[in-house]
Amino acid sequence: MTAVRSRPRFVFSTALAGALLCATTACGSSTSAETAEVGEQKTTWEEPTSYTYTLISTTQVLAGTWVQVRDGRVTEAVGTDADSRRQAQEVPDELPTIGELLKRLNQARSDNADTAEAAHADDGHPVRISLDWDANAIDDEALYVISAYDPTAG
Repeated sequence: MTAVRSRPRFVFSTALAGALLCATTACGSSTSAETAEVGEQKTTWEEPTSYTYTLISTTQVLAGTWVQVRDGRVTEAVGTDADSRRQAQEVPDELPTIGELLKRLNQARSDNADTAEAAHADDGHPVRISLDWDANAIDDEALYVISAYDPTAG
């Protein structure tokens, strides 16, 4: 019964994240066919020690969470809805840096996950990370959409 309920929620969450990704791309998040690589990470981007970004995730209640990173760790998070505000207050250690998201991607690749892909902006930072450890399993998928990345704001 749980699997039946979670499947429509996942489909809705995935559709919502996809729509937000399309809207973000249309609004100036610069990705090009040449630099928006899918599959193996081919970027030379290095994570700065301080920055801000907005994270939308279908794996946790993080939709619209604004994250500030200083000295390589999350120092502040502000959710844009009640659920993400609650999560930012109750479990701030679960909010990842972009570097931690890339580690999840690399771990999924090491684990031979069915899907472990990333798309990158012109400067090399990831704008989308898609993970699925087992294509036949339900609720093991992860989609992270990174927007409003600002390396000068940290």
